[in-house]
Amino acid sequence: MTIRFAVLGAGRIGKVHARAIGASEGARLVAVFDPVEASAVALATAWGAERRSIDAILASDDIDAIAICTPTDTHADLIERGVRAGKAIFCEKPVDLSVARVRQCLDVVAAEGGRLMVGFNRRFDPHFRALKAAIDEGAVGRIEMITITSRDPGPPPAEYIRSSGGIFKDMTIHDLDMARFLLGEEIAFVSATGAALVDPAIGTLGDFDSASLILETASGRQCLISNSRRAAYGYDQRVEVLGETGMIAVENQRPVSIEIAGASGFTRPPLHDFFMTRYVEAYAAEIATFIAGLTQGTPLSPTGQDGLQALVLAEAALRSVQEGRRVATAEIV
Repeated sequence: MTIRFAVLGAGRIGKVHARAIGASEGARLVAVFDPVEASAVALATAWGAERRSIDAILASDDIDAIAICTPTDTHADLIERGVRAGKAIFCEKPVDLSVARVRQCLDVVAAEGGRLMVGFNRRFDPHFRALKAAIDEGAVGRIEMITITSRDPGPPPAEYIRSSGGIFKDMTIHDLDMARFLLGEEIAFVSATGAALVDPAIGTLGDFDSASLILETASGRQCLISNSRRAAYGYDQRVEVLGETGMIAVENQRPVSIEIAGASGFTRPPLHDFFMTRYVEAYAAEIATFIAGLTQGTPLSPTGQDGLQALVLAEAALRSVQEGRRVATAEIV
């Protein structure tokens, strides 16, 4: 069985997913939509597909699944239209910037019996999956604390900030999902601080480029998250898990893993420059998992509920900064 795909959005992430679909034996890219015709045509041509409108894609009998890679404010509407048209949906995070709108969208998916997977690619990174497997196997006993460091090499342009939903819903949301994934227990309280230390323009727009969070579960376990929009040394992605009998860590990855020692000391190659190279394997595994779920009829994960819970945590973090207090996730409705 071959899953026939359409990709909506021919930008940076659309190209990443088109590549993963095109490289898969169990899938074929049939159509691409982007409002910029030249971008859609270029991506479609690269993978032997056609440029089609959204309406044509939804009405097409030769498309089984849709990968939504368009701006965030279009996601929920496209998910609803897609499931009503009988298409399986893979959607980049977040489903929407509004918790209420996400709940409404998921109600439509459930009512239509739709199939939806949300794109939290880090769950599929081989290093983080090995970390999760070690936790599940009891390698360090009961988990007590997790530390997640996630820092971009540089801040995005102001135009991006205006539509991104802010650092918590755009950047931290990946780490919030990872915290839930690794803890295996829902988070009950969020405390956060935020500042604009990298680019004053980000602060002028009401956002932050530097943030620290403490997440607490009902049983008292903690996760600490450190975010920055600027790491001069490269794309910084680390996780440490402290358990009752030891510690597990995933260190930064490099395109080339060597170390050179000499009289002046030890040197190593630079880190990956950004997510598109750091998470190549994760993006491929993510799409492969989606395809396998459709082919075998097995549950899709991460689910729409995973997307909702991560957004609830992001909203709680924002409220914590705004109100200067610890926020219970139960407050976010």
